[in-house]
Amino acid sequence: MDELTQMRWPQTGPLRAGSFIVTLFGDIVAPRGGEVGIRDIITFCAPLGLSETLIRTAMSRLVAAGQVRGLRQGRRSFYALTEAARIEYAQAGDVIYGTPSVSEWRFLCFPEGGATQQVAALAEPGFVVISDMFALGPARGACPVGAVAFAARPEGSIAGLRAMVAQLWPLDGLAKSYEGFLTFSRQIAKTDYPSPAAALALRVILVHTYREIALRDPQLVPEALPEHWPGHAARKEFARLYLHLSPDADSAVGTMFAAASGPLARVTPQTRARYDTLRNLVSA
Repeated sequence: MDELTQMRWPQTGPLRAGSFIVTLFGDIVAPRGGEVGIRDIITFCAPLGLSETLIRTAMSRLVAAGQVRGLRQGRRSFYALTEAARIEYAQAGDVIYGTPSVSEWRFLCFPEGGATQQVAALAEPGFVVISDMFALGPARGACPVGAVAFAARPEGSIAGLRAMVAQLWPLDGLAKSYEGFLTFSRQIAKTDYPSPAAALALRVILVHTYREIALRDPQLVPEALPEHWPGHAARKEFARLYLHLSPDADSAVGTMFAAASGPLARVTPQTRARYDTLRNLVSA
């Protein structure tokens, strides 16, 4: 898989083992039961320059963070997602593989103040602090404990709305990240993969690159975004390439990854639902 290691990724610095393993779990393991052997992870990551030491260290940190728990079957070691991690991965999956559906805004009021600290603690991206008591963002997720939420829909000038958003959210940097992804996606589209295993590795690289941008995207309501927003093209290209790689990639899953109970399934209801959503996005 030399072609994969020679790619110019749109990220800076070396590939981080912990982050890449999270991508691997989200794309391959979570929709197939949430459990996998450590030896399978090590074997899969080795051609991408991640050593066994890096993998084992990263897994230990994920255990300490409550993301996974270790299991033993004789001399074999497995890791399974915790229930909290399953919920977190499902929410991230909705962003990565789903279709944005936010159409309203939400004002959050923190009567005791401290909006900056409260917003920093939110799991939902996209909120900006307006004052010590108020924050603004897309209307999704639960209202934070101790806050008061007001749903709102913008009226009036679209140009004014976009000017306001441009001042409050760092969209320029995000746009450059999406443009970098589109450049990278052209490399993926031209890369030959000689085996199903290489197709699977290429798909995980695709997801990893896109995930790190999509999860930073505040997913603002469509009318608030600049014209020709590159995030739209990036999402469609991600969906197209993911679907293109998946038949071969899925055929490698069962031969490369196993839980304690046996090989991981090639496809599951969860992966089929993922593909249906992406097909709808490509055809839209």
